[in-house]
Amino acid sequence: MKHIAHWVLTALLALGSLGAQARSLDAIRKDGKIVIATEGQFAPFNYFQGAKLSGFEIELAEMVAKKMGLAVEWKALSFDALFAGLGQDRWDLVIASHGITEERARAVTFTAPHYCSGGSIVSLDPAIRRPADLQGKVVAVQTGSTYLENVKKLPGLKSVKNFPQDTDARSALMSRRVDAWVTDKFVVLAALNAHPASGLKVGEFLFVDRIAAAVTKGNDSLAQGYNAALATLLADGSYSALSRKYFHDDVRCR
Repeated sequence: MKHIAHWVLTALLALGSLGAQARSLDAIRKDGKIVIATEGQFAPFNYFQGAKLSGFEIELAEMVAKKMGLAVEWKALSFDALFAGLGQDRWDLVIASHGITEERARAVTFTAPHYCSGGSIVSLDPAIRRPADLQGKVVAVQTGSTYLENVKKLPGLKSVKNFPQDTDARSALMSRRVDAWVTDKFVVLAALNAHPASGLKVGEFLFVDRIAAAVTKGNDSLAQGYNAALATLLADGSYSALSRKYFHDDVRCR
């Protein structure tokens, strides 16, 4: 979901070639504590409430660690420094709304995704839900966004109208000047929470951004242990309850 500079990833690949020795799951279990880094500046996922870290990802990571029988020591720092710290063995895991990409996956090992975002199709017409339903339709998107790039790739649109702000695109839909609006899923959820009587209908993703935690490249034992604990939370209802607390929706990848 969030971006990281290309030069940072290049440096991380170089660090990975130095063979930093990350702590294995067994070593972490012997210590009884996992060190997790985050940004703390991306509400509602990770942010500070006073001096305390809070947010969906903070609570989820603590639930996962508890399932693994571990306490958590938190570190908070700038987004671009998070992966660099993994390469230097300064912490065990990072959770900060990193979208899984091929470039990033060359520098770190991603866990299973803990939520999905992406470009959601929004309309006042419940029949407009899928990319195919946009054929012959007028679609609103924000200027300069990845959503504009992806919408333009769709065949058979009547037209694409781009607006300076997402709120302008939403207003165009609400006044029925367009048939659909494509924007980030969590922008839509925020709009629905703020205006529950708006009549907005959320359809499928136009494209999907899978968000995951990350460990040092090749630290498979920790990734597998984390994944097993996350899978338990997904299956037993704990994840759904936490997700609905923050988003009034279950935001797992489907």
